[in-house]
Amino acid sequence: MTQMLQVAGREIRMGFRNPWAYSFLALFALFMLALLLINRQGYVQGYSGVTGTMLNLILYLLPLMTLMLGSFSLTGEKEDGGWELLSTYPLTTGAYLIGKYVGLAVVLLAIAAFGFGLAGVAGWAAGGGFGFRTYVVLLAFSFCLALMYLAVSQLVGALARNRWQALTISAAVWFFTVMAWPALLIAVLGMLPYPWIKPGVSVLTLFNPAELARLLAVIKLGGGSMLGADYTEWVTWIRGGSGTMVFTVVCLAWVAVCLGLAGWLWERGRRHG
Repeated sequence: MTQMLQVAGREIRMGFRNPWAYSFLALFALFMLALLLINRQGYVQGYSGVTGTMLNLILYLLPLMTLMLGSFSLTGEKEDGGWELLSTYPLTTGAYLIGKYVGLAVVLLAIAAFGFGLAGVAGWAAGGGFGFRTYVVLLAFSFCLALMYLAVSQLVGALARNRWQALTISAAVWFFTVMAWPALLIAVLGMLPYPWIKPGVSVLTLFNPAELARLLAVIKLGGGSMLGADYTEWVTWIRGGSGTMVFTVVCLAWVAVCLGLAGWLWERGRRHG
């Protein structure tokens, strides 16, 4: 536990000194403010064109930012010799990776919270912005995306040997899970028999953290009717009393599996290195 906290503290200090973090923070806040200025006539409640645009903005920007920061943190240690020094200490792989994850999570959540806080203050001053419940759902959506993709980034960092490999793999993961996902989903479902389409949608969605978080946000904002008949079961259970709790368990399982695989790959490289 002490080892993990030491690694996390070190990662927090390094993360807040990283110019990349501040670049993403400025970009994130800028787009948030731009959307609020467009909607300065009043407060937005529920699912609308403005909240849909905000969801897409977060969906495009935050996973890419998370993948790059998280994977570069690990591959940077490999390239700069930091891991060789740390491996001389009695530091376990689990404590190292979990400490990295916790430290980066603090940095990323602080960036997202600051962006939303700045936009909220600006919206309040301009007499517009998002309604409180809408604001909370968007913030929770951002946190879920950041935490799940951060776990994926740890897997990418454990797999890649250098920053270039990490950049390539991160871009590929972002492209397939965010940009190309609708086309891939349609292509795969088109090859399935009709009775298998609804179960196929559910199974495939579980393998995409971006789609999982997007579905929760859209349904919580009241836009479930826009998803189509194939997502009827999703709308039903997310709106149910245990929907949020089950979704939280699924997210935690995503994080645990990715960190477990990252630990296995890292330990394997440690033994063979």
